[in-house]
Amino acid sequence: MKFRLILRQIYTMRFDILTVLPELIESPLNHSIMKRAKDKGLLEVYLHNLRDFAVGKHRQVDDYQFGGGAGMVMKPEPIAACIEQLQQERTYDAIIYTSPDGVRLDQELCNRLSMLDNVLVLCGHYKGVDERIRETYITLEISIGDYVLSGGELAAAVIVDSVGRLIPGVLNDETSALFDSFQDDLLAPPVYTRPAEWEGKSVPDVLLSGHEKMIEDWRHEQSLERTRVRRPDLYEKYVHGDHDKINSVENLR
Repeated sequence: MKFRLILRQIYTMRFDILTVLPELIESPLNHSIMKRAKDKGLLEVYLHNLRDFAVGKHRQVDDYQFGGGAGMVMKPEPIAACIEQLQQERTYDAIIYTSPDGVRLDQELCNRLSMLDNVLVLCGHYKGVDERIRETYITLEISIGDYVLSGGELAAAVIVDSVGRLIPGVLNDETSALFDSFQDDLLAPPVYTRPAEWEGKSVPDVLLSGHEKMIEDWRHEQSLERTRVRRPDLYEKYVHGDHDKINSVENLR
Protein backbone atom coordinates (compact mmCIF):
# COMPACT_ATOMS: atom_id res chain seq x y z
CA MET A 1 0.00 0.00 0.00
CA LYS A 2 2.84 2.40 0.76
CA PHE A 3 4.29 1.97 -2.72
CA ARG A 4 0.91 2.57 -4.29
CA LEU A 5 0.65 5.83 -2.42
CA ILE A 6 4.07 6.94 -3.63
CA LEU A 7 3.46 6.01 -7.25
CA ARG A 8 -0.05 7.42 -7.51
CA GLN A 9 -0.08 10.50 -9.70
CA ILE A 10 -1.15 13.80 -8.20
CA TYR A 11 -4.92 14.21 -8.48
CA THR A 12 -7.86 15.97 -6.87
CA MET A 13 -9.92 14.02 -4.36
CA ARG A 14 -13.48 15.13 -3.68
CA PHE A 15 -15.55 14.67 -0.53
CA ASP A 16 -19.28 15.47 -0.43
CA ILE A 17 -20.55 15.59 3.15
CA LEU A 18 -24.26 15.36 3.99
CA THR A 19 -25.13 16.88 7.35
CA VAL A 20 -27.76 18.72 9.37
CA LEU A 21 -25.07 20.89 10.96
CA PRO A 22 -22.52 21.96 8.37
CA GLU A 23 -21.11 24.55 10.76
CA LEU A 24 -19.56 21.76 12.84
CA ILE A 25 -17.38 20.66 9.94
CA GLU A 26 -16.34 23.95 8.42
CA SER A 27 -13.74 24.99 10.99
CA PRO A 28 -11.69 21.76 11.22
CA LEU A 29 -11.32 21.61 7.46
CA ASN A 30 -10.45 25.28 6.92
CA HIS A 31 -7.13 25.32 8.72
CA SER A 32 -3.70 23.78 8.67
CA ILE A 33 -3.00 20.88 6.32
CA MET A 34 -6.57 20.57 5.07
CA LYS A 35 -6.65 24.24 4.10
CA ARG A 36 -3.35 23.83 2.31
CA ALA A 37 -4.64 20.80 0.46
CA LYS A 38 -7.68 22.72 -0.73
CA ASP A 39 -5.61 25.77 -1.68
CA LYS A 40 -3.39 23.53 -3.80
CA GLY A 41 -6.41 22.12 -5.59
CA LEU A 42 -5.67 18.62 -4.31
CA LEU A 43 -8.71 18.29 -2.07
CA GLU A 44 -12.27 19.46 -2.58
CA VAL A 45 -14.81 19.33 0.26
CA TYR A 46 -18.45 20.23 -0.33
CA LEU A 47 -20.94 20.45 2.52
CA HIS A 48 -24.62 19.75 1.81
CA ASN A 49 -27.23 20.83 4.36
CA LEU A 50 -29.93 18.15 4.44
CA ARG A 51 -32.52 20.75 5.45
CA ASP A 52 -32.21 22.15 1.93
CA PHE A 53 -33.65 18.86 0.67
CA ALA A 54 -36.45 18.60 3.23
CA VAL A 55 -40.02 19.52 2.36
CA GLY A 56 -42.65 21.41 4.33
CA LYS A 57 -42.68 24.70 6.15
CA HIS A 58 -40.32 23.58 8.89
CA ARG A 59 -37.84 21.66 6.72
CA GLN A 60 -38.08 18.66 9.05
CA VAL A 61 -35.23 16.19 8.78
CA ASP A 62 -36.11 13.93 11.74
CA ASP A 63 -39.13 12.16 13.19
CA TYR A 64 -40.17 9.86 16.04
CA GLN A 65 -39.08 6.25 15.73
CA PHE A 66 -41.57 3.46 15.20
CA GLY A 67 -41.97 1.22 18.24
CA GLY A 68 -41.41 4.08 20.64
CA GLY A 69 -38.29 4.96 22.52
CA ALA A 70 -36.17 8.00 23.19
CA GLY A 71 -34.45 9.83 20.39
CA MET A 72 -35.41 11.03 16.94
CA VAL A 73 -34.49 9.33 13.66
CA MET A 74 -33.26 11.01 10.50
CA LYS A 75 -35.94 10.81 7.81
CA PRO A 76 -35.14 8.98 4.58
CA GLU A 77 -36.58 11.45 2.05
CA PRO A 78 -34.13 14.37 2.43
CA ILE A 79 -31.15 12.03 2.46
CA ALA A 80 -32.32 10.15 -0.62
CA ALA A 81 -33.03 13.39 -2.50
CA CYS A 82 -29.57 14.74 -1.77
CA ILE A 83 -27.72 11.53 -2.65
CA GLU A 84 -29.63 11.02 -5.87
CA GLN A 85 -29.02 14.58 -7.00
CA LEU A 86 -25.30 14.19 -6.41
CA GLN A 87 -25.23 10.81 -8.15
CA GLN A 88 -26.61 12.45 -11.28
CA GLU A 89 -23.51 14.62 -11.36
CA ARG A 90 -20.81 12.02 -10.70
CA THR A 91 -20.10 8.44 -9.73
CA TYR A 92 -19.01 7.83 -6.16
CA ASP A 93 -16.36 5.29 -5.30
CA ALA A 94 -17.75 5.01 -1.77
CA ILE A 95 -20.85 6.23 0.10
CA ILE A 96 -19.92 6.25 3.76
CA TYR A 97 -22.15 6.45 6.84
CA THR A 98 -20.54 7.47 10.12
CA SER A 99 -21.83 4.95 12.64
CA PRO A 100 -20.69 2.98 15.71
CA ASP A 101 -21.74 -0.12 13.75
CA GLY A 102 -19.06 0.45 11.17
CA VAL A 103 -15.58 -0.89 10.67
CA ARG A 104 -12.99 0.79 12.84
CA LEU A 105 -11.11 3.53 11.08
CA ASP A 106 -7.43 2.65 11.00
CA GLN A 107 -4.45 3.58 8.92
CA GLU A 108 -4.91 0.74 6.46
CA LEU A 109 -8.46 1.87 5.73
CA CYS A 110 -7.30 5.48 5.38
CA ASN A 111 -4.69 4.38 2.87
CA ARG A 112 -7.30 2.54 0.82
CA LEU A 113 -9.72 5.46 0.90
CA SER A 114 -7.00 7.84 -0.23
CA MET A 115 -6.85 5.96 -3.55
CA LEU A 116 -10.43 6.98 -4.38
CA ASP A 117 -11.54 9.97 -6.40
CA ASN A 118 -15.08 10.77 -5.20
CA VAL A 119 -16.35 9.95 -1.73
CA LEU A 120 -19.73 10.83 -0.19
CA VAL A 121 -20.09 10.88 3.61
CA LEU A 122 -23.45 10.86 5.41
CA CYS A 123 -23.18 12.15 8.96
CA GLY A 124 -25.31 10.31 11.49
CA HIS A 125 -27.24 12.43 13.97
CA TYR A 126 -29.98 12.13 16.59
CA LYS A 127 -30.78 8.42 17.19
CA GLY A 128 -29.48 7.50 13.79
CA VAL A 129 -30.64 7.27 10.21
CA ASP A 130 -33.65 5.28 8.97
CA GLU A 131 -32.36 1.76 8.31
CA ARG A 132 -33.70 1.79 4.75
CA ILE A 133 -31.21 4.47 3.78
CA ARG A 134 -28.42 2.23 4.97
CA GLU A 135 -29.79 -0.68 2.98
CA THR A 136 -30.29 1.34 -0.20
CA TYR A 137 -27.32 3.66 -0.52
CA ILE A 138 -24.54 3.03 1.96
CA THR A 139 -21.53 1.05 0.73
CA LEU A 140 -19.31 1.47 3.78
CA GLU A 141 -19.97 2.27 7.45
CA ILE A 142 -17.12 3.68 9.50
CA SER A 143 -16.66 4.12 13.24
CA ILE A 144 -13.86 6.18 14.71
CA GLY A 145 -14.08 4.51 18.14
CA ASP A 146 -16.24 2.96 20.83
CA TYR A 147 -17.63 6.14 22.32
CA VAL A 148 -20.61 8.42 21.67
CA LEU A 149 -20.51 11.77 19.89
CA SER A 150 -23.36 14.26 19.52
CA GLY A 151 -23.35 13.59 15.79
CA GLY A 152 -21.30 12.22 12.94
CA GLU A 153 -19.93 15.56 11.81
CA LEU A 154 -16.76 15.32 13.86
CA ALA A 155 -16.26 11.75 12.67
CA ALA A 156 -16.59 12.96 9.08
CA ALA A 157 -13.97 15.62 9.76
CA VAL A 158 -11.66 12.92 11.14
CA ILE A 159 -12.13 10.82 8.01
CA VAL A 160 -11.43 13.72 5.67
CA ASP A 161 -8.38 14.80 7.64
CA SER A 162 -6.85 11.33 8.02
CA VAL A 163 -7.43 10.51 4.36
CA GLY A 164 -6.79 13.92 2.81
CA ARG A 165 -3.29 14.21 4.23
CA LEU A 166 -2.33 11.07 2.30
CA ILE A 167 -3.04 12.61 -1.09
CA PRO A 168 0.24 13.07 -2.94
CA GLY A 169 1.38 16.67 -2.78
CA VAL A 170 -0.58 17.61 0.34
CA LEU A 171 2.31 17.25 2.76
CA ASN A 172 5.52 19.15 2.16
CA ASP A 173 7.49 15.92 2.59
CA GLU A 174 6.03 13.44 0.10
CA THR A 175 7.04 10.43 2.25
CA SER A 176 5.97 11.84 5.63
CA ALA A 177 2.55 10.18 5.72
CA LEU A 178 4.08 6.79 5.00
CA PHE A 179 5.83 6.65 8.35
CA ASP A 180 3.11 7.85 10.73
CA SER A 181 2.29 5.77 13.79
CA PHE A 182 -0.41 4.03 14.35
CA GLN A 183 -20.64 1.78 27.34
CA ASP A 184 -23.44 -1.65 26.87
CA ASP A 185 -21.31 -3.80 24.68
CA LEU A 186 -24.03 -4.32 22.05
CA LEU A 187 -24.62 -2.33 18.89
CA ALA A 188 -27.96 -0.59 18.53
CA PRO A 189 -30.74 -2.37 16.57
CA PRO A 190 -32.11 -1.00 13.29
CA VAL A 191 -34.31 2.08 13.65
CA TYR A 192 -37.16 3.26 11.43
CA THR A 193 -39.37 6.34 11.19
CA ARG A 194 -42.26 7.53 9.03
CA PRO A 195 -43.30 6.70 6.38
CA ALA A 196 -44.03 3.05 7.15
CA GLU A 197 -43.66 2.25 3.44
CA TRP A 198 -40.84 3.83 1.48
CA GLU A 199 -39.53 2.86 -1.94
CA GLY A 200 -41.03 -0.62 -1.61
CA LYS A 201 -39.41 -1.22 1.76
CA SER A 202 -41.56 -1.72 4.87
CA VAL A 203 -40.96 -1.19 8.57
CA PRO A 204 -40.91 -4.56 10.42
CA ASP A 205 -44.42 -5.45 11.64
CA VAL A 206 -43.32 -5.91 15.24
CA LEU A 207 -42.47 -2.21 15.54
CA LEU A 208 -46.01 -1.32 14.49
CA SER A 209 -47.65 -3.81 16.88
CA GLY A 210 -47.60 -1.61 19.98
CA HIS A 211 -46.58 -4.68 21.99
CA GLU A 212 -43.80 -3.37 24.22
CA LYS A 213 -42.43 -6.76 25.24
CA MET A 214 -42.31 -8.04 21.68
CA ILE A 215 -40.61 -4.85 20.55
CA GLU A 216 -38.09 -5.07 23.36
CA ASP A 217 -37.30 -8.70 22.55
CA TRP A 218 -36.95 -7.94 18.83
CA ARG A 219 -34.60 -5.09 19.46
CA HIS A 220 -32.48 -7.17 21.81
CA GLU A 221 -32.23 -9.99 19.30
CA GLN A 222 -31.35 -7.59 16.52
CA SER A 223 -28.68 -6.02 18.70
CA LEU A 224 -27.17 -9.40 19.49
CA GLU A 225 -27.10 -10.52 15.89
CA ARG A 226 -25.80 -7.22 14.54
CA THR A 227 -23.03 -7.20 17.12
CA ARG A 228 -22.11 -10.82 16.43
CA VAL A 229 -21.85 -10.19 12.71
CA ARG A 230 -20.41 -6.69 12.60
CA ARG A 231 -18.36 -6.39 15.78
CA PRO A 232 -17.36 -9.86 16.99
CA ASP A 233 -14.91 -8.28 19.44
CA LEU A 234 -17.77 -6.54 21.23
CA TYR A 235 -19.89 -9.68 20.96
CA GLU A 236 -17.25 -11.78 22.70
CA LYS A 237 -16.90 -9.17 25.40
CA TYR A 238 -20.67 -9.20 25.91
CA VAL A 239 -20.86 -13.00 26.08
CA HIS A 240 -17.94 -13.45 28.44
CA GLY A 241 -19.12 -10.60 30.61
CA ASP A 242 -22.31 -12.48 31.52
CA HIS A 243 -22.36 -16.25 30.89
CA ASP A 244 -26.10 -16.36 31.60
CA LYS A 245 -26.59 -14.70 28.22
CA ILE A 246 -24.97 -17.47 26.23
CA ASN A 247 -28.13 -19.54 25.77
CA SER A 248 -30.08 -16.62 24.32
CA VAL A 249 -27.19 -15.88 22.02
CA GLU A 250 -27.03 -19.42 20.69
CA ASN A 251 -30.74 -19.36 19.87
CA LEU A 252 -30.05 -16.75 17.19
CA ARG A 253 -27.80 -19.03 15.16
